[in-house]
Amino acid sequence: MALIYLSLGSNIDRQRRITAALDALAENFGELLLSSVYESESVGFAGDSFYNLVVGIHSSLPVGQVSKILKSIEDQNGRDRSGPRFGPRSLDIDILTVDDRVGEIDGIQLPRDEVLKNAFVLLPLAEIAAHSQHPVTAQSYSQHWQQFDKDKQKLWPVDFIWRGENITAAN
Repeated sequence: MALIYLSLGSNIDRQRRITAALDALAENFGELLLSSVYESESVGFAGDSFYNLVVGIHSSLPVGQVSKILKSIEDQNGRDRSGPRFGPRSLDIDILTVDDRVGEIDGIQLPRDEVLKNAFVLLPLAEIAAHSQHPVTAQSYSQHWQQFDKDKQKLWPVDFIWRGENITAAN
């Protein structure tokens, strides 16, 4: 079973879309490892703020099959793939890492380059995988977060209730 970290984001009906995504991920993959939920300004375009978090799942499925499940969850939550690359999203789920695999696997580039570029990915990943090492740099995600230019992108934790628990307060 591979440990797979996913980035989730939404800036359209955020509470409902993230809740639905977590429910679908739990249904498909079982127990989830959850970061806090963070609100961040949109990056790359002017738009409403996003809710973002990182989720850890375990799966023995091939990376391509996991990707198909994630795209189906996005589609069920109104994902419009016809818009610009940087634009509003009802739901975005990206595979960040699969264990310590590197390279293109089933059309997915691992690790995802956004891990080290975006605060809304790196901070929640560092929160739940602080001592895990980035498979290319061999530095921990905690070290990467300590070195990250925190003035570059603003984000802040927000209360988020899922299945009766504030997952942000739990972390």
